[in-house]
Amino acid sequence: MVGGSVFGEYAAARIVAGVICLVLAAAPRGALASPEDDAWGGADLSVRLTVSPKRAQPGQPLTYRAEVRNDGPGDAVLPLLTVRLPEEVVVIGVDVAECLPGTVAGAVVCPSAKDVLAGQTGGVTITGLVRSGARGPLEAIATLSSEVVDDDETDNSSRTLTEVDEGTDLAVRLSRATRAGRLVTVAAVVRNRGPRRVHDAGVLFDTGGARLMSARGARCDSHPAYVGCRLRTVGAGRRVSFLLAFVARAHAPRAEATVYSLRLGDRRPANNTARFSLR
Repeated sequence: MVGGSVFGEYAAARIVAGVICLVLAAAPRGALASPEDDAWGGADLSVRLTVSPKRAQPGQPLTYRAEVRNDGPGDAVLPLLTVRLPEEVVVIGVDVAECLPGTVAGAVVCPSAKDVLAGQTGGVTITGLVRSGARGPLEAIATLSSEVVDDDETDNSSRTLTEVDEGTDLAVRLSRATRAGRLVTVAAVVRNRGPRRVHDAGVLFDTGGARLMSARGARCDSHPAYVGCRLRTVGAGRRVSFLLAFVARAHAPRAEATVYSLRLGDRRPANNTARFSLR
């Protein structure tokens, strides 16, 4: 009986041990970390905003470029880029179709239709027109957000400050000097009210088909749709006069002249254009 009792206790112990092993095997356990697991984590988005030219001109374009990058290690889930332009800049073009005007004036909102994978880059170019009365500095801000935690939020925004040049104030005036049959001589006067000296002043004439015969006081070239004239340097407070001779059509059109500078902006664009009848 003693041997049987010992055998029974031994068998019972084996059964209990087996049950404990089954319970431990079925119980959930934490997975051990492996070197590959270090690759998982949040995304690190960054944005860099640049502007060109570095010095803005009144009445002329200004181009902003926002560059976006995800340094990983995780993917950025549906990131959102918002670029806020200053009130003195009017948005005239965006090179990404998904970008839309924001609820705030001057804001451009660019939602991403897909995730940005680790290591990927992208960007948007926004073209604006500086208002003729703008005064600097012009501040623009780009910000990034995503639906996942960003490991480094210090580079999720970028800012630019742009000074505005004084520009100048060019004006043009036309008058008819003489007429002999269909030959019409037009006198043009360009005045620079300053404050900047203009080295590259030009005048474009829309003559409605009238043919340029001669020019005096300016270098002019005739093209099918217009006549372009380059002037000598016009100092602040100075003026330049020149004469153009046209052969008008049977039904004489109205001529239109526009003065401009490629390098300097104009503070008063309303007086950049003048009209005159070739009758």
